[in-house]
This record gives sequence, C-alpha cells and structure tokens, in this order.
Amino acid sequence: MTANIVFRLCSAALCFGLFGCERQVSYSDDVQPILTESCLVCHNRAGEGSVTSGLSVSSYDDVLSGTSLGPVVIPGSSESSNLYRVIAMKTEPEIRMPPHHDVSLAEGRGLPLSEEQIKLIKDWIDQGAKNN
Repeated sequence: MTANIVFRLCSAALCFGLFGCERQVSYSDDVQPILTESCLVCHNRAGEGSVTSGLSVSSYDDVLSGTSLGPVVIPGSSESSNLYRVIAMKTEPEIRMPPHHDVSLAEGRGLPLSEEQIKLIKDWIDQGAKNN
C-alpha cells in the first residue's frame, strides 16, 4: 500500500475508534418516519396538536417553522431545541410529547419514544438539522 492509502485508513480508524464519529442522521430516512409514526396524528396541519401549539410535523419546512411561539429546532443545539426537550422528558410533564400522562388535551396519548428514536432526533439536531 502507498503511504497515502495507509494514512487514510489510519485516519478513518482513529475517527471511528477513538473519537466516536457518528454517521450523518438523515431527516427523510431517520427523523421523518419517527415524526410520522408518533406525532403526525396530532401535529398535522389540522390536528389538535397543531391547532393548539402551531406545530405541524407534516414536512421538514413545517418542523423548522416551529410553533406560534417560535422555532422548536435550533440547528446545532439539541439542548436549546424544544422538540428534543419535550420528547426527552426534559420539560414539565404537561408538555412532554407524545402525551403519555393523564393531564393532557391530546386525543392520541402515546408512549414515549424509545431511547434510540430520541437519540436519532438529538443527533439530527446537533448535526445541523439538515434536510437530507
């Protein structure tokens, strides 16, 4: 092998092995299916969640538009993004999503997202919330 190929292989190994480089999360392949399955029943443009909060998850543009109070996704910062905070149970129980408690107006009380689903959305936001 040439020195250039060896250098590239070693660099890739270091990136994945030592630094925990993660794959790029895709909105269309990873995030949108979660939102469609778990959120769209209430947060479609005419749904109860959308009427109440102004948030629709019908499209990428809708998600990035946020609510009547402002954006729910701050690209590059999941901790500043209300979308992540409400699904990761980092808010008051009344606004955690999907609703899974008795104090809720939502029609479709649901189960919390899995840790893997929450991590995908967190990583997508931290990676810049790209429309990919």
